[in-house]
Amino acid sequence: MGDVLSTHLDDARRQHIAEKTGKILREFLRFYEDQYGVALFSSMRHEIEGTGLPQAQLLWRKVPLDERVIFSGNLFQYQEDSKKWRNRFSLVPHNYGLVLYDNKVAYERQMPPRAIINSAGYKILTSLDQYLELVGNSLPGTTSKSGSAPILKCPTQFPLILWHPYARHYYFCMMTEAEQDKWQAVLQDCIRHCNNGIPEDSKVEGPAFTDAIRMYRQSKELYGTWEMLCGNEVQILSNLVMEELGPELKAELAPRLKGKPQERQRQWIQISDAVYRMVYEQAKASFEEVLSKLQLARPAMEAVIRTDMDQIITSKEHLASKIRGFILPKAEVCVRNHVQPYISSILEALMVPTSQGFTEVRDVFFKEVTDMNLNVINEGGIDKLGEYMEKLSQLAYHPLKMQSCYEKMEPLRLDGLQQRFDVSSTSVFKQRAQIHMREQMDNAVYTFETLLHQELGKGPTKEELCTSIQRILERVLKKYDYDSSTVRKRFFREALLQITIPFLLKKLAPTCKSELPRFQELIFEDFARFLLVENTYEEVVLQTVMKDILQAVKEAAVQRKHNLYRDSMVMHNSDPNLHLLAGGAPIDWGEEYGDSSDGGGGSPSPSPPEAATLSEKRRRAKQVVSVVQDEEAGLSFEAGPEPPSPASPDSVTELRGLLAQDLRAESPPPASPLLNGAPAQESPQPVAAPEAASPPPSPPHLPPGKAVDLEPPKPSDQETGEQVSSPGGRPPIHITTEDSAGVQTEF
Repeated sequence: MGDVLSTHLDDARRQHIAEKTGKILREFLRFYEDQYGVALFSSMRHEIEGTGLPQAQLLWRKVPLDERVIFSGNLFQYQEDSKKWRNRFSLVPHNYGLVLYDNKVAYERQMPPRAIINSAGYKILTSLDQYLELVGNSLPGTTSKSGSAPILKCPTQFPLILWHPYARHYYFCMMTEAEQDKWQAVLQDCIRHCNNGIPEDSKVEGPAFTDAIRMYRQSKELYGTWEMLCGNEVQILSNLVMEELGPELKAELAPRLKGKPQERQRQWIQISDAVYRMVYEQAKASFEEVLSKLQLARPAMEAVIRTDMDQIITSKEHLASKIRGFILPKAEVCVRNHVQPYISSILEALMVPTSQGFTEVRDVFFKEVTDMNLNVINEGGIDKLGEYMEKLSQLAYHPLKMQSCYEKMEPLRLDGLQQRFDVSSTSVFKQRAQIHMREQMDNAVYTFETLLHQELGKGPTKEELCTSIQRILERVLKKYDYDSSTVRKRFFREALLQITIPFLLKKLAPTCKSELPRFQELIFEDFARFLLVENTYEEVVLQTVMKDILQAVKEAAVQRKHNLYRDSMVMHNSDPNLHLLAGGAPIDWGEEYGDSSDGGGGSPSPSPPEAATLSEKRRRAKQVVSVVQDEEAGLSFEAGPEPPSPASPDSVTELRGLLAQDLRAESPPPASPLLNGAPAQESPQPVAAPEAASPPPSPPHLPPGKAVDLEPPKPSDQETGEQVSSPGGRPPIHITTEDSAGVQTEF
């Protein structure tokens, strides 16, 4: 790998890449600085005028899944440096970064993970044919001949490949189809979460960034949805640079790559990943510098806005009226001829799978609560309630139980309309709807938790408790029906705008865009940071199509075909005391209503308060679902020499043998892969065998005064692949029993 990079990415070419990247970043960041003032004004105006959405009926939890592990288990990973498949113990903490360890013993000893993968921008592929097609398309002229060796061999029939257009790829495989299905659901959840990387509570920086991305791409004549608008700001910005830089590098370097087609493909993947990492680091430094400058200037900008708010609003309305008078006739004709006839078709295509998904969320929630109620009746009432509610509280983040809801969005197609409106992919709408589903499920669960916790304060009998659970369930379902209708209608409106507005702007650009600069003189110089002609022009275009979109959604609600409430159905303060309950401390069902026994083999030895606190924090960390191999339960903690590295397995039998070997306790290898293949410097970490009830040992060799971080490893904000984290405590993983499919699972 080093030879490939040194040959094709010498100092001169790296300098050229840095200069090209810097030019693109400077151009984009000018758009971002312009949009920052506009977003700040819009946010402050919104706060003052108080125009908002209807009040939600369901509660929402402020700290979802704190100190939880979503999923854990073993899978095989292909090591590109050694060209071998190695078993890895893998887990997904609540922040959805896939963490890979040598084995479960390394995890329990708190050794640094092999890698932390941020999956924003990745796609999951479940067959080598899919992968080889994408790789072949990424580098034209390298399609392998029939019968030639492919770029990768998978020893089982159940691969999972994480593919990215610019960054490195990750190769995994499983032993059974059931394992593949489970890991696919989990990794898809990781991608969905990491793609949604810009915080929604960011009222200024987030909108400013997304508007700047759109304005920049439109300045390059790129309209329509963009599939790589995923991840945090730096990841998106890196994708933006690579969108322009990648084709140039490919045209320059592809003819110089040597070897067979699969070898040239492998070389290009390495080069692209190395360039992406360079771009990422440069984008990160540039963006943070500009953001810091804007945040320093923000107080002065806010002072101007507060003082001159009325004048700025008046100036904006005057500007909008002049632009409206100029473009309205053209825009209305364009809407009438090119957009209006297709709105109902687009809406129907969106409504069918989305409404089915939200109905499935309702059904899953109803089934889980009903099953819990039956278990309360049959298994001892309140004594088991803590255990049941602990599991129910995690329902929205259970990737397998939510999978039936998410799958309803997969049939979404905009056949014919996708090409007409330049929609590159429907994945952006699928993932947005799926995120809404998860949020509504969690809101319903949390509201149910809150109401049930209040009811338990009355000391009900088992029979009264079961009646109360049923009554609370019906109460929550009514609130869910209202909120899900509101969320879906908003999603439909936003999706229709996201599809039609870029199309309209592209249609109007030849006749309208060149005339916009003359409206600049209508903006006072003092207000030029908060009012932009381009933004006002887009708002006017939006208004021309908005009435048709609102009418289409309203008519769909009247039909009651998809269980939507009419706009006239508004639940004002239907449950005024409920929202007063949301401000309390989070409910710890295991602590309040769980089994009081600790399950340990004896009383732990006395320890300082700090140690007790750390042990308690680890003990309380819960896991949503696990596929941990049961054989690891009895592993010795005695450190032993590492077995010799086996040859690359080519059959399921060899893989099974490898699995048995790797599940034995072993010392970590002397080096772990870091970014760009740099070895990790690891010190020997001897660990004594722990006693039955004592807390896990702290990692040795910490610098003086350095605190031990007990949080699960957070995903790297680098989309560029692996990052080795520092040693830190991690929550324990529950060992579970084997199901009929041969995969250990906890539900």
